[in-house]
Amino acid sequence: MARIIDGKAIAAKIRGELAEEVKKLAAAGIQPGLAVVLVGDDPASRVYVSMKEKACQDVGIFSDEYKLHAETSEADLLALIGRLNNDPRIHGILVQLPLPGNINTEKVLEAVSPTKDVDGFHPYNVGRLVIGKPLFRPCTPYGVMVMLKEAGIDLTGKEVVVVGRSNIVGKPVAFMCLQQHATVTLCHTRTRDLPAKVGMADVLIAAAGKPEMIKGEWIKEGAVVIDVGVNRVGEKKLVGDVEFVAASKRASAITPVPGGVGPMTITMLLHNTVEAAKNQGLGD
Repeated sequence: MARIIDGKAIAAKIRGELAEEVKKLAAAGIQPGLAVVLVGDDPASRVYVSMKEKACQDVGIFSDEYKLHAETSEADLLALIGRLNNDPRIHGILVQLPLPGNINTEKVLEAVSPTKDVDGFHPYNVGRLVIGKPLFRPCTPYGVMVMLKEAGIDLTGKEVVVVGRSNIVGKPVAFMCLQQHATVTLCHTRTRDLPAKVGMADVLIAAAGKPEMIKGEWIKEGAVVIDVGVNRVGEKKLVGDVEFVAASKRASAITPVPGGVGPMTITMLLHNTVEAAKNQGLGD
């Protein structure tokens, strides 16, 4: 059976280190500050925002929430972001997605100052990631890379297969793996013979957002499986993009769902916020 890569344990370790770092910054007169902007009343978004607020409290980051009604205009949202860009208490700005249909998401993300873009979604930060000189890495892919490192998995020369080509996970994690000297294959819904591509992987990163679409029998013996998917099946059950039980019999290491990549996403958001505070407060 595969070794379990415990995202909760890795996240707890990193959060402990961040809390110590925040104390040192406080002694230098700097309290890292994160602004979270939520537009509308999406239930999942509300849950994520409350989790982020609690995580900030746990490590000593100042958190300021802006809950706006669903009818908020694009102009009003852009004006708020402009004020936050110029607020010295705020080092990181997070706009919770998805936004209502009347708002241009791309325009909003581009309005956030790249130096406060702790989600790593601004085109400036995407470009820096692509050329291998990142300022802020997107939180979920960054969490994946930290998990691999903490699990002692060296990507040098490995065949990495990424299933999913989103701007939030698939594309950035592919570039991050390239920077770790892996050979990367990026797959998607129109990839021909997906089972064969998955079967090549020394390391599989599943980020397609479809419940258990990757069958355990596709996994190469001894492969490492990182399952980014979180899919609700029925009222209470959460499953990943990979058939966990069957894959566990073939993989050497695997992340569970829940308790795998999920806890790492918010942890890397905290990390990025602390880095932003250091950059802005200490002039690095």
